[in-house]
Amino acid sequence: MEFCGMRFNTPLVLLSGCVGFGEEYTRVNGFSNRDAGAVCLKGTTLKARLGNAPHRVWETPMGMLNAIGLQNPGTEYVIRNILPTLDFSETRFIANLSGSTVEEYAEITRLFDDSPIDAMEINISCPNVKEGGVAFGNDPDMSARVVAACRAQTRKPLITKLSPNQTDIAENARRCIEAGTDAFAVINTLMGMAVDIERRTPVLGNVQGGLSGPAIKPIALLKMHQVYQVAKKHNIPIIGQGGITTAEDALEFMIAGASAVGVGTALFYDPLVCAKINAGIVAYLKRHGMSSVAQLVGTLKSNHDTPDGGSI
Repeated sequence: MEFCGMRFNTPLVLLSGCVGFGEEYTRVNGFSNRDAGAVCLKGTTLKARLGNAPHRVWETPMGMLNAIGLQNPGTEYVIRNILPTLDFSETRFIANLSGSTVEEYAEITRLFDDSPIDAMEINISCPNVKEGGVAFGNDPDMSARVVAACRAQTRKPLITKLSPNQTDIAENARRCIEAGTDAFAVINTLMGMAVDIERRTPVLGNVQGGLSGPAIKPIALLKMHQVYQVAKKHNIPIIGQGGITTAEDALEFMIAGASAVGVGTALFYDPLVCAKINAGIVAYLKRHGMSSVAQLVGTLKSNHDTPDGGSI
C-alpha cells in the first residue's frame, strides 16, 4: 500500500516509544520489521534528555500509564549513530520530532531533512513533559505554527500527531492542513495518573502520564473519525491508533477512515502481534472480495442508510 508517497509492506505502523529506535524488537525471535509498513522512532529532541524521574511506567486495567519524558540521545546522535544501523530495505522509518519551542521543532526538522529518514512525525501532543508537548497540541494556533515551521524546512512527508486532550480536534486538524501537514497520527495518549494509597503519593514521578492500551480505543476511534471528516476533503491520510490489539480493532479504524493503523502497547505483551493482525486483515479482505486496504478505508455507513449502502 502507499502512504504519503511511501510504499508500505503492510498497513501497520509501530508507534513511537514502543520500539526504541527500531532495534529493540529485532532481538525477539520471530519478529520481522517486514510485518510493519513503517516504524516510528523514539521521540527525539534537539539535545539529549534524561527523561522524568521514576516511576515512569505503570500498568492499569486494560492499559498502561507512561511518563518516560522523552529520554533520548539528541537529534545529531540519532542521525550520526543510529540511522546508519537501520535496514531501510525492510521497512520505512519515521523520525518523531519533539521540542519545547517552535524554533527547536524547525531545527530538528532541518537536521533530519539531510538524513535518510523516510518521513517525520511532529509530536505536538505528548502529555508527560512539562514544557512543549501537550501545550502545543491543545492550541490550534500553536499547532499550526509548529507545522508551518517544520514544513519550511523539508519536503519529506510530515505527519502531525494530534492530542485527544483538546476541545475541538477537527478544527486543530483543519489548521494543521492549512499549515502544510501531509498526514495525521490520531490519537496520542490520554492524560492520566495513579495513586499509591499507602504512601498517599502519585505513583508516577511526573504525577501525570499518558494512558494507552485497549481502555482508550473507543475514544481514539471517535477522535480519529472526527479528524477523517476534515482530512478526507483534502486527501490527507491518517494513521489511526489507540488500543489496537487485534485485526478486528485495526479493521474498525480503517472502516472509520484510517489509511494505516498504529500498534503500540500491544507489543509489550505480544511482540509478534503484528503478524497476527496482518493475517486477520488479509482474511477479512478476502472474505469481502476486496483486493486492497484502500477499498476499505472510510466505508463506514450510517445506521440510517438503505440496504444498498451509502457512506457518511
